[in-house]
Amino acid sequence: MQRALELARRAESEGEVPVGAVLVSKGEVLGEGWNRPVGSCDPTAHAEIVALRSAAAERDNYRLPDSTLYVTLEPCVMCSGAIIHARVTQVVFGAHDPKGGAAGSVFQVLGTELLNHRVEVAGGVLERECGDLLRGFFRRRRRERGVSV
Repeated sequence: MQRALELARRAESEGEVPVGAVLVSKGEVLGEGWNRPVGSCDPTAHAEIVALRSAAAERDNYRLPDSTLYVTLEPCVMCSGAIIHARVTQVVFGAHDPKGGAAGSVFQVLGTELLNHRVEVAGGVLERECGDLLRGFFRRRRRERGVSV
């Protein structure tokens, strides 16, 4: 999760929402990503998607079984769908997302029995640090735009 936080800080330095993700299998990093939708003009360039794409290219396979995705923010519905299709075994996330989280906060996509693959989920890992990074980013953004904090 520490590496995911480093990647989140990189996203922030690029003016992106600070979210980072690392995909690991058997102690080996398969892929990494940080939020890049603004800079890449790609609405799908969330940290999780970037990490999955990187890992799939490394493995030359879009299926990524026996892997764990560490991400600083609870995945959204889009990312959860990609995680399921990639057959990721486990997601470990930092901050809960009460506005769009799909690992239990708003939706339960990753663990639903309605789909063909269920993902183990562990949330709240380094939650304070992950949440503080996000809160600070949005506080500064509101201040820059003249919105009262």
